[in-house]
This record gives sequence, structure tokens and C-alpha cells, in this order.
Amino acid sequence: MAVTCIASLSHFSALSVSTLTHETLLSRSPLSISRPPHSFSHRSFCSCQKSFNLRSVVASSAWIPVSIRCEASVKREPMVPPYNVLITGSTKGIGYALAKEFLKVGDNVVVCSRSAERVESTIQSLKGEFGERVWGTRCDVRAAHDVKDLVAFAQESLKYIDIWINNAGSNAYSYKPLAEASDEDLIDVVTTNTLGLMICCREAIKMMLDQPRGGHIFNIDGAGSDGRPTPRFAAYGATKRSVVHLTKSLQAELQMQDAGNVVVHNLSPGMVTTDLLMTGATTKQAKFFINVLAEPAEVVAEYLVPNIRAIAANGSTKPTYIRFLTGLKAYSQIFARLAFGARRNRYVVED
Repeated sequence: MAVTCIASLSHFSALSVSTLTHETLLSRSPLSISRPPHSFSHRSFCSCQKSFNLRSVVASSAWIPVSIRCEASVKREPMVPPYNVLITGSTKGIGYALAKEFLKVGDNVVVCSRSAERVESTIQSLKGEFGERVWGTRCDVRAAHDVKDLVAFAQESLKYIDIWINNAGSNAYSYKPLAEASDEDLIDVVTTNTLGLMICCREAIKMMLDQPRGGHIFNIDGAGSDGRPTPRFAAYGATKRSVVHLTKSLQAELQMQDAGNVVVHNLSPGMVTTDLLMTGATTKQAKFFINVLAEPAEVVAEYLVPNIRAIAANGSTKPTYIRFLTGLKAYSQIFARLAFGARRNRYVVED
């Protein structure tokens, strides 16, 4: 038994940490996870590519109009608590848990959702617990005019936003091969996770460039963000792969504009027991990994919020990747399960 556990853990250790998010592991057997090593030539190519890209960014900055670079370098003010926080997709799941956690520590929060009814219900619930430090409005991130209205609402309510968290996302609550996916599901996933994210980043950056305090934008990743396959939710994985690239590109653009007080980060909540994840608990492998690795949204938020606030408090100008489910944590929990049966049937009954 011990040999089997160790062998299984060895296979699992080949996974990158970013793989351990949401649905990535749902279709994989706990005893068959592996990764072929990169060749030397591939590493050499990546090294050359990074060097070239760095030179390209430096050279390209010369073409940014002086007026834009100067405008982004206006007198800066320190960012001090309580922070003004905006979270998209924040009427349920991890978004709602994050909103509650920020309110617990005294921050001001703007929540939003596609559903006006859910927004109103969320505001009433949070105000009943935390008082008048929460605002909310309907916003469909897929629509540019909605996001612009969201910015206007936030500025009217709080004047500025220190922390903007792009949490809104969709997998259309569908786990099936791409060939069986409907047009409606594909459009919903791609427009929410990719187009919506781009629109939100654009409007958040424009707003924060005009703020003396600047601001921090956090893009939430998901299964597929590391480039690994996501069978049964290929469209979702493809959109989440683009999140990391978009974050890096936006940060490069901000550096070219000398906008050091506006920073874009990535946020990885890991596997969270939300409706988005639990609808995929239909296979033996999915149930295994959900029980072993997933955590309630409240637990994840309790870890993420202090780390997010620390970045704002420290005046950091460097992009950060905050991960809840670290490699060490995942390895220890999988080993405990394989060796001692820990967390069996914790959330779902396994076959």
C-alpha cells in the first residue's frame, strides 16, 4: 500500500501548481497523472524568446507618446486602508465570499452581477451584517456599456477603486465534449471569460490611470491556465489559458507607459466547492479530487483577502500570482488520502 501511495504521489508531483485549479483534475485518474519533461531545445527557445520579448518591450516604449507616459506618471498618493474594492460576479460563490471577507476587515465593497435581483438580495444581506459599506449594481461584463456604467457607479459611490477583482466567469454549467456543446454555451463561456475580462481590464486600467492612488487589478485564473488539456470543458480551459497571457501583456503595456502605480495580478483560488465546480462531480476521478483538494469559498477567501490587502498596503509595483492551493498543500492532502483514506466522501459520495 505504501509503495502504491508513494508511486501515485510521484506521478502527481509532476503537475504544476497552476494545474490545481477548479475543474482541471476532474477527468484525470489519481494514479495516472504525469508530465513529459521539456527538452533542452525547448528551454533554450523559451530563454531566447523571453530575451527577445524584453528587448521588444524596451524598444517599443520609445514609441509611446510622451503625453501618455507623462499622464501616467502624475503625482502619486499612498494607498491606505480602508480600501475600496470592486468584485465582478460577486453575488454568490467565491466572489460573494471575497466580498464578505473584505467587509469583515473594514473595507468598502462594490458588488455586481448579471441579475439585478441577486444584486439587491446580496446588498440587503451584506448591509444587514456589515452596515452601509457595501454598494451594488447590475452589470453584465460581456457588454461594454454595462462595464462603463459600473465604473461610473463605483466612482459616484466611492470616488475611486483601489482593488478590482475580475471574478465573473462561466462554464455554462456544462461538462461535455466540445463536439456536443451548444452554440449558446460556447458563446456564453467565451464572451464572459475572455471578452468580458478584456472589457473589465480596459475600463479598470483607464479609471486607475486617472487615480493618484493608482490601483491593483486581480484576474482570477482557472483550469487550463497552465496550458494543460481540460477534457469535457475545453472552451472553459481555452479561455482561462488566455487569462495569464492577458495579465502579462497588460503589465507590459503599463510598464511601457511608466504607470507603476497600476498593477495587474493573477489570483488562483484553487478548487472551490461552488456550483461551477460541483456540477462536474459526475465521474469517479472528479469525486476523488473534489473531496481531496476542494475547499469551501469562505475558507479560500479567508486566505486570499489578507494576501491581496498586503499587496496594496506594501505599495507593491510588481505583479504577483497569489495561489491558495500550493503544491505542498496538494501533495500532502493527496498522500493523506492514498495512505490513510483522509477526506473520503467529504463533499460527495465516491463510488
